[in-house]
Amino acid sequence: IVSVAGEVGSGETMLCHVLQSRLPAHIESVYIANPNVSAEEIVRAIAFELQIPAGRDASRLEVLQLLQEFLLKRYAAGKRVVVFVEESQSMPLATLEEIRLLSNLETSNDKLLQIVLFGQPELDENLRQPSIRQLRERITHSFALPPLAAQEVGEYLMFRMRAVGYRGP
Repeated sequence: IVSVAGEVGSGETMLCHVLQSRLPAHIESVYIANPNVSAEEIVRAIAFELQIPAGRDASRLEVLQLLQEFLLKRYAAGKRVVVFVEESQSMPLATLEEIRLLSNLETSNDKLLQIVLFGQPELDENLRQPSIRQLRERITHSFALPPLAAQEVGEYLMFRMRAVGYRGP
């Protein structure tokens, strides 16, 4: 599990999309844009994004079993799955705990599911809650995106303007 936190407008969404677009062909990605859902709904959302056929009345355990079977097949085929979760600071603590439980899906040597949480600084505050200590301990990398310095803002704007064809001063 990786966490990336930054103030509003510091580029978490852009970084998420850039990472997704640069993944090697053997890595499949899932993008969860609105994680303000229950623990059971996050598992269903991931299964849905992976196009795993789970019936509407399938239990949480059945959906988890289907997800694990899917991930094991992908793993056997040399593929990996990464879940990108945007706005994860808005996730209920129970849903964050479910994310931790999803990280238990593994073979004897490898995790079957990689998870990247993107959010605002409140994500870090949530991760410091004693009730989700076990999730915090599973985070292998944690990044903070600082705001751009004044000089960097100008350089970034010029880069973006040139990207759309502007050639002036």
